Amino acid sequence: MAQENSSLNLWPEIEKAEKENRRELVLQGSAVNKKIQCGGGIHPRLYSLALLNYLEISQCPSLHEIHENIRHLSHVQSLILCRNKLTSVPKSIGDLKAIKVLDLSVNQLQVLPDEICALSELNTLNVSCNSITALPDGLSRCMKLASINVSKNAISRLPEDLWSSKLELLSSIIASENAIEELSSEVHNLTALKVLDLSSNKLQELPSELADCTKLKEINFKGNKLKDKRLEKMVNGCQTKSVLDYLRAGGRGKGKGKQQDGEVSEKVDGGRNVSKKKSAAKQKGKKETEDVDELSRMVVRVLHVSESPTAVTVKVFPGVKDVRPYIVCCIVKGMNLRQGNALKRFLVAQTKLHDEICAKRTTATIATHDLGLLKAPLLYDVRPPDTLKIVPLGRKEMKAAELLRQLQQEADEQRKQKKRQNVSGLHKYLQLLDGKYLYPCLVDAEDHVISFPPITNSEKTKIKKTTHELFLEVTSSTSLQICKDVMDSLIIKMAELNKLTFDHKDDVGSDEETDGISDHPVDVPTSSELTVLQVKVVDVDGSLKVVYPSKTDLMSDISNLIVMR
Repeated sequence: MAQENSSLNLWPEIEKAEKENRRELVLQGSAVNKKIQCGGGIHPRLYSLALLNYLEISQCPSLHEIHENIRHLSHVQSLILCRNKLTSVPKSIGDLKAIKVLDLSVNQLQVLPDEICALSELNTLNVSCNSITALPDGLSRCMKLASINVSKNAISRLPEDLWSSKLELLSSIIASENAIEELSSEVHNLTALKVLDLSSNKLQELPSELADCTKLKEINFKGNKLKDKRLEKMVNGCQTKSVLDYLRAGGRGKGKGKQQDGEVSEKVDGGRNVSKKKSAAKQKGKKETEDVDELSRMVVRVLHVSESPTAVTVKVFPGVKDVRPYIVCCIVKGMNLRQGNALKRFLVAQTKLHDEICAKRTTATIATHDLGLLKAPLLYDVRPPDTLKIVPLGRKEMKAAELLRQLQQEADEQRKQKKRQNVSGLHKYLQLLDGKYLYPCLVDAEDHVISFPPITNSEKTKIKKTTHELFLEVTSSTSLQICKDVMDSLIIKMAELNKLTFDHKDDVGSDEETDGISDHPVDVPTSSELTVLQVKVVDVDGSLKVVYPSKTDLMSDISNLIVMR
């Protein structure tokens, strides 16, 4: 189908790449999608750009296939084909021997070609959010593989050779939201494994050999119905070290764990004594389970608008419809950022959400503000680039047009330093405003721009260690549901972090800045409970557009998360 394009006018993006001998090309969004729709696929001249080492074609729902002539792009090191509607991948992809990064996420794939296993330089594979039922056998041939993401598919088992000792660099496996029934005991062969996410699957047991993964720093098995109910409570609330220690000590993740070698039979006991011991053991186990349950519980209390006399509203102006129409907001109280590295952990978590669920800000953007530093009501509006002024994080006040010029220069310099092998995340989200004559912004009652999505929020409302009430904002050009999903994930992560801070009782005044008031007495929180205040988003006439969280939001299946409405 793609070859039928040969008689059509050459796409200007492809023509420019040809003339300038460019090493990278990004084709994304509605304008490109329209060309694909009209021409029946990608223009065939694309496959003659032999110098390309970075190719991205994304957010094009009319793209259903890639032509086999992609084999001619022999220098491509990063191939990003995410957020389209691909139903197949050509076998010729196996000829792209230079590929290091392959992203096929958010498509309609059901199978992957076996030829993917021939990509000997492959470092990162992302096939999340498809309908794949099985991964190809032979991934152990990709000996430089360091990260694989197969989340949100229909996979029932992971191939045995994924646990091969040949994969010495494999450090991250994300396989959440599938139908995986077993975690192989061969997992200990992955000596570099640091992150393992098998949440929301059909696991019933965890192998004790998991404790032999010495570099494992982050595990997630939430949402699995494990036979060992104590272990299930632990994985839903405890940190990685606690779970691994439990397995290492003989916790019943699978059978009798490692403790069985030292067990002594007590069959010589009389029937009555055995019954007493069983009863005592049962009571002890019940108490331990209840203790773990209580210790791991995370509580989020929702406060409705009607219950808050100082409720914040956001008024949306019609101009955002053609730029970035979707916004969801709320207020969170009870977040302890003061102790130890709590603030740093929160900022790292926000960055991770931007990289993962927000697809490096291309589908949604999070902004967090100190509620005490902004004046309500808020307006979500658009302004011309030479009119919109903001004090960006870590910079002086400037116009949006100047800020984008500076960021573009920084992105270009970063790309040159990396020998133009890829486009940075910074460079990617700058392109989201290409061709826009008006830029979106969130403005407070004093006409201060506090947010310029998806680029930055304001230094004026920046959160600090002293912040105890946060105003959260998620915007998107894609859909309202994505905003809600991202906000759900952010609040759940905040609840986890707040629980971690409370449990660890980190010392106040670590090497992080404390805004110069560390000598003042600090109130130590008596619980990790968070309160989420609803925020209404209305149109210019005051009619409700959305309120968050509503009854259908924060519907998590995490067993130790209690949402009180």
